[in-house]
Amino acid sequence: MALTRRQREIFEFVRDFVAERGYSPSLEEIGEHFGLSSVATVHKHVSHLVEKGHLRKSWNRSRSLEPVGEEGSASVEVPLLGVVAAGAPIEAIEVPERIALPAEMVSRRAETFVLRVRGDSMIEEQIRDGDCVVVERRQEARNGETVVALVGGSEATLKKFFRKGARVVLEPANQALRPIEVPASEVEVQGVVRGLLRQY
Repeated sequence: MALTRRQREIFEFVRDFVAERGYSPSLEEIGEHFGLSSVATVHKHVSHLVEKGHLRKSWNRSRSLEPVGEEGSASVEVPLLGVVAAGAPIEAIEVPERIALPAEMVSRRAETFVLRVRGDSMIEEQIRDGDCVVVERRQEARNGETVVALVGGSEATLKKFFRKGARVVLEPANQALRPIEVPASEVEVQGVVRGLLRQY
C-alpha cells in the first residue's frame, strides 16, 4: 500500500533510529523530531504504517516498533564499506552505500558492516568472488574464525585467523594458495565474519 509523504518520513526516521541505536523511538521522540505536539497524531501515523505492513509492533513491551522488509521480515540497514580480497591482499575501498539485512543476521547493529568479496581464496568455506560478507567489528579474534584483517596497515584481506605465539597465520580456504604468516604486530583484525549474502 502506498504511503503518504508524512508516513514515509516517519517510517524512514524509525528505520534509521533502530539501525543506529538498536531500539525503536518512543511516540514522543517521533513527535519531537517532526514538531508534532500531539502524541495521538503520531500514534495515528504509526498505526497506519503497521496496517500497511511497513512497521511491526509488539503490544506487550515499550519501544517495540520494527521496520519490516519487503519480504515481510524485519530488516536493518548497514553500510557497505567496500571490497575485501579473498586472495592476495588489496586496499579496502570506501563506498557510500547501505544494504538491508534480515534483523536476525545483525546482533550489534552499530558494529556491523558489509564487504564485497574479490577472489577465491575462501572458496572451500563457500565464500565466492562477488559474494558479500556480513562483518561484526572486532579487534580480537579466536583461532579458526574468518576475519577481515589489515596487513601492514593498509591491505585488507579475508582469511581464517590463527595466532601462533608472536606471529599470526592468515590461512586461505583454498588448497591451491599458501597462508600469509607475519608478525602479530603487522596484523590488525577489523572484524569477524558473521554471515554471507549471495545474488544469483
